[in-house]
Amino acid sequence: MDSDDTIPDWMTESDLAIGASAMASPDPATGIGPGPKTATREPAEVLTEVFGYKAFRSLQADVISHVTAGGDALVLMPTGGGKSLCYQIPALCRPGVGIVISPLIALMQDQVEALRQLGVRAAALNSTIPFQEAMAIERAMRHGEIDLVYVAP
Repeated sequence: MDSDDTIPDWMTESDLAIGASAMASPDPATGIGPGPKTATREPAEVLTEVFGYKAFRSLQADVISHVTAGGDALVLMPTGGGKSLCYQIPALCRPGVGIVISPLIALMQDQVEALRQLGVRAAALNSTIPFQEAMAIERAMRHGEIDLVYVAP
């Protein structure tokens, strides 16, 4: 690690290895762990400006609003139903790095490439990534240079 790449006391090396964000500040109430994150962009703005859509599909707006506000969600939609936007948009609305855990490396790589073409600072960490590239991705995460990272378990 570079000398300026310090790890907060509450984070371990294994947290970095699985892609946890070191960008969040400690919770002001407890002084440990990442503090609450608040939205810095509106979901509808991201939908239009980044993805080029004018309106959300069916329940996407409800799910995205809930997740952007810090809530948890289990979303079941058919193929092509717009599930990806339900985690991509909240990640782009909130500060820090959004973490997507996916066992599907090929799909992960396709989504990262598509996001990059849209101007989203996205990356993937999985067993196919060379060590030096993985270290560069982790460094970029710590420096706030990545918005969304896909990791394989």
